[in-house]
Amino acid sequence: MTPTTDALDQVTPSATATARFDIEGMTCASCAARIQRRLNKIDGVEATVNFATGSARVDHPADVTVSELAGQVAAAGYRAVARTPATHSPDAAPADAPADGDHGSHGGNAADLRNRLRISALLGIPVVLLAMIPALQFDNWQWLSLTLAAPVVVWGAWPFHVATVRNLRHGATTMDTLVSIGISAAFGWSLYALFLGHAGMPGMRHGFSFTLDRGDASSSIYLEVAAGVTVFLLAGRYLEARSTREAGAAMRALAEVGAKQATLLIDGDERTVDVADVTVGDRVLVRPGEKIPVDGVVEDGRSSVDASAVTGESVPVDVGRGDRVVGASITVDGTLTVRATSVGADTQIAQIARLVEQAQEGSAGLQRLADTISAFFVPVVLALSVITLVAWLVAGGGVSGAFTAAVAVLIIACPCALGLATPTALMAGTGRGAQLGVLIRGQEALERAGRIDTVVLDKTGTVTTGVMILVDVIPAPGQDVDELVARAAAVESRSEHPIARAIVRGAADRRGGSTSYPVSDFVAEPGRGVAATFDGVSVAAGRIAWLEDTGHHVDAALTDAVDAAESAGATAVAVGWDGAVRGVVVVSDEVKESSAEAIARFRDLGLTPVLLTGDNEGAARAVARVVGIDRVIAGVLPADKASVVMRMRADGARVAMVGDGVNDAAALATADLGLAMGTGTDAAIASADVTVMSGELTSTVDAIRLARATRRIIHGNLFWAFAYNLAALPLAATGLLNPMFAGAAMAFSSVFVVTNSLRLRRFR
Repeated sequence: MTPTTDALDQVTPSATATARFDIEGMTCASCAARIQRRLNKIDGVEATVNFATGSARVDHPADVTVSELAGQVAAAGYRAVARTPATHSPDAAPADAPADGDHGSHGGNAADLRNRLRISALLGIPVVLLAMIPALQFDNWQWLSLTLAAPVVVWGAWPFHVATVRNLRHGATTMDTLVSIGISAAFGWSLYALFLGHAGMPGMRHGFSFTLDRGDASSSIYLEVAAGVTVFLLAGRYLEARSTREAGAAMRALAEVGAKQATLLIDGDERTVDVADVTVGDRVLVRPGEKIPVDGVVEDGRSSVDASAVTGESVPVDVGRGDRVVGASITVDGTLTVRATSVGADTQIAQIARLVEQAQEGSAGLQRLADTISAFFVPVVLALSVITLVAWLVAGGGVSGAFTAAVAVLIIACPCALGLATPTALMAGTGRGAQLGVLIRGQEALERAGRIDTVVLDKTGTVTTGVMILVDVIPAPGQDVDELVARAAAVESRSEHPIARAIVRGAADRRGGSTSYPVSDFVAEPGRGVAATFDGVSVAAGRIAWLEDTGHHVDAALTDAVDAAESAGATAVAVGWDGAVRGVVVVSDEVKESSAEAIARFRDLGLTPVLLTGDNEGAARAVARVVGIDRVIAGVLPADKASVVMRMRADGARVAMVGDGVNDAAALATADLGLAMGTGTDAAIASADVTVMSGELTSTVDAIRLARATRRIIHGNLFWAFAYNLAALPLAATGLLNPMFAGAAMAFSSVFVVTNSLRLRRFR
């Protein structure tokens, strides 16, 4: 559905707004650069136009309407299709957008390019063979070549001609200008030689050279150049369109991964609705094998849930009442009733899609340089072609040689590879990252990931699980262990403290299930302990010094046990009744199984790991010993974490910070590279350059590896694109390159860049 003009002209109440467009009709990076320059001329507008994705992101003042922006694109000779904020799908197009030509990104629909390529190759290959192999040339063969080449040059190359005319009407030149002029010049000269020169005479024979033909100009035809270049460029553009689509496949998969329908529970009845009709607070029934349509909390049922679409982790996790689940996860073996907490654009999978899209829209550093070069490259090449023509004529190289060299310069110099170098790699890398649960916020993050030498790790929730568990029970001499655990759990059952919950869960696990504890007279002393009456006995649990202060006798062995537990980084809770401490229960924040492996892999990447925590020195050192970290900075207040990172940077370290909590957000933003665990808080995720959805520390290693791999691909692409043009232009201008092979080389250059980027799809 296309909104009315009134809908397009609505102004948002905020000072600035963001509009997104699909741009149709772009054929090279210079097209994107020209549209971007035109949009950025509007006061307050900051636009990024991405040739590879065929899209534009425009941050604009509230008083600049979407239709005005689309009008500027139309004035440049292209078509802007606005996306609605709710769906991010193409829903609107300005009425004044140009109607001529081929409007698909990269010069047309892949199916249309494929059809043109097939027919052009069928007709054009015989023309090339006749020209290259004199033994195949028979009397009047040149007229058969003309008959076969004419439809290739006119119909096959039609997208190039139409784009050239459209851009010239707007006073612009693009790579299509170079191609169209080159093909038309070769074909036009051939017509002149056939009808007005000597090339049409029966018995004419035509030699072929990999360099230039310096023969009689009026006897030379270039039908094989016109047809061959068209076929090569159509092949290159078709492969480019296919490959670019493959590079963005992960992004499209994200858009399709969510459930389309949901089963609502309303007053005991089931009702199937579109997922867009689900609202926060609705109860949703999810049966085995179905996708969870919303983010929410399980109210009833148990199931294993495959969340690989969101986290990248292939191993299902068990969930039950009270556990959080995310949309697009699949229930494996049970039925769940889920209360919706986030729906539609607020779900995690929708936010992931937005982050990936934003990353793919960006450009930085070397890519901006490449875009600038591409924008001015075409006029420079046109001038070089004329200079080449004149120089050959002045040097006595002959009209035929001069003409061929000039055409070769036109065709070899397409800047397309420059424009594709970064965005295709960024699309492939960020898309693959999204499949693996790694979200990279654009090229700036990639650049920084390649420079870091130190990785600073928060402890709780990052290196450890962040969940306290019961790890040991130490009874006093003669004390029954089961009685000790039961009474500790009973007195702690009324407390909401994480340590209390860990003791209660541990007791339930030891007894094979949850247990209710009838307690009375519950009293909590913040920071010291709790007391209550259970089974007629007054029980106290807390710090051992507090129990001593309240008259409980402490055995020396138990004091030693408490000291040993605390020096190992655990928390010891003394439990006493009837005037004596009867034992100690020990709880600890469990180290993640993958943490030690992750630290070793950080070292393999040449990174120095540092543990940064607000916990005491003993607890921090204990965790560091387990995972293999040498440097520990403990006892740091939340507000001071960013200052520590800043000091490390001032000392010359290039720092990556990994964290998950609100207290890590400032440090994540301060670091050269911030990596947030996706299981953490929204504040941490919003402050980070990279988000790892799985919550496993090994995934942060993969995130850095992927970022570095993407960065290497981008640099390799840009080097190839620059080196290709720098090397090829002199060859063409000096007559060392036949125009037909120039066309093949130019097409190969773009295809090489895109296929090189696609290597990232195989990242493991």
